[in-house]
Order: sequence, then C-alpha cells, then structure tokens
Amino acid sequence: MATVRSAESVAGAAQLACVLEASAEKPGNITPTHDFHDTTYEDMLRSAIAVGPELGRAGQRGVGETVLAAVEASRRVAPSNTNLGIALLLAPLAKGALDGDPLRERLDAALGALDIADARAAYTAIRLAGAGGLSERVEHDVRSEPDIGLREAMAAAAERDSIASEYVTGYALTFDTGLPALAAALGDGLAVRDAIVELHLRLLDRAPDSLIARKRGADAAARVSTGARDVLAAGGVRTPAGRRAVQAFDGSLRAQGNALNPGTSADLVTSTLFVALIERML
Repeated sequence: MATVRSAESVAGAAQLACVLEASAEKPGNITPTHDFHDTTYEDMLRSAIAVGPELGRAGQRGVGETVLAAVEASRRVAPSNTNLGIALLLAPLAKGALDGDPLRERLDAALGALDIADARAAYTAIRLAGAGGLSERVEHDVRSEPDIGLREAMAAAAERDSIASEYVTGYALTFDTGLPALAAALGDGLAVRDAIVELHLRLLDRAPDSLIARKRGADAAARVSTGARDVLAAGGVRTPAGRRAVQAFDGSLRAQGNALNPGTSADLVTSTLFVALIERML
C-alpha cells in the first residue's frame, strides 16, 4: 500500500532538513559558529521554519508557485537569500512526497509535468532572492520572461548548474550520491552532524560547486572539489588527522570574505536530508 503523507509531515521534514544542514559544521558554509557578513545562523533557522508550511502545500499548486512562495516566506524573515536553491530542490520533492510512494517515481512525474507557468514563477523567485553569480547573460535568462517550460529551462542550464541538472537527471546527485553517502556514514556509527559533514564532502568530491563556479570560475570550483577529496583521503571527520584537514579546508574556503562558499553543495545536502527523513532513513 502506498504511503500517504500529510502536509504537516512534509512541512516538518523540510524544516528539519534545513535545520540539520545549517547546524552541521560544514566547511565554508554558515554554521552555528560562523556567520556571513549579510546572513547569520539565526537567519538560516528562521528561514527553515518559514519555508516548511509552504512546502507542505506543494500538493495544492504548481512547483514554480511553491518555489516562489518559499522564497517569499524566507525573505520575510531574513535580509538576504538564504534558501533559493533549497526551494528549487525541495519543491518537486515535496510534491512527489505528498503524492505517495515510490518517491522517485512520483518525483519524475512532478518534473515531467512542469510547464511555462512553473518557469514564470520560478524566474520571479530567482529574481526576488537576488541570487549571487547571475550577472552573465545566458540563454533563457531569468531576467527575461520565459518562453519554455521550467524543465526545459533547467536542461539549458544543466551543464553549468547542479540544481538545474537535478531537474534533468531525476535528482541523480541526491539519490545516487547523497543518499548512499549518508547511509554509509550513519551505518558506520557517525553522529548525525558528522555524517552531514561527510555527506557534504562527498557531494563536493562528486560535483564541483555551481555557486563557486559562477562567482569564481570553473577552475576555482575544481580546486575546491580536489580539496574535499584530499580531506576525505586524510580521514575527514573520522580521524584526528582528518578533522585537522577539515579545519584547514574550512579556513581556506572562508578566506577573502567567504568567496569560496560551497552553497550549491549545501543545498544538495538539504535535498538528501529531506529524502532521508521522508523515507525514514534518518
């Protein structure tokens, strides 16, 4: 029998996924011990609480409308963009989760139904969020009115953006890299927040961070992925030497005003945690 999930359970999973992501000491990100000049850890918590009810309503409207509603909710409680990427990733997942099991099949159906109205609402959300690294004009630019559906727009951006790629691949990074990495870490007895740090490093190792690439270039993003790989090879959160490597890596990402913030990878951590919570793996 298919699982029937309530709006409240999906909203709660979204809130908890966002709180857990922000609360782990992931290198280069906002954490309980590291704020950015324009965004604090408390901003992340307020945003996590605010977006939950909007994601719980994902079954009542289009994916694009849910993305926009989530961004609007977060902007009411935080001064800057805290979760555009999270909204883009969780809106289709929430809709799929509310439709029942198996989640990945329901997700594929939600992605397959995306249309130009979804694109229009998502473009508005992106502009409202003021996302960083979008100064270069590209095909299907979000500053223009869309003339194609949201999934087609994401396909056009998939090679340069991991979140867009998820829309095209059926969330391959979330399901095929993120979930196995999280399951392995938890299965080996790591505490949840340590497991989240390892998950973050595994995602960085697998895919260069799109936010870094947009702001600092593909070479910088590739170097950060190499750094994550080196940290994992040193033991990561599992050994004293690895933890020292994590701290050094964190410091290198925070230099120059957090210019190397791996924000897209953090968004993918959140989508992985959401699925893990929905499927009762976490």
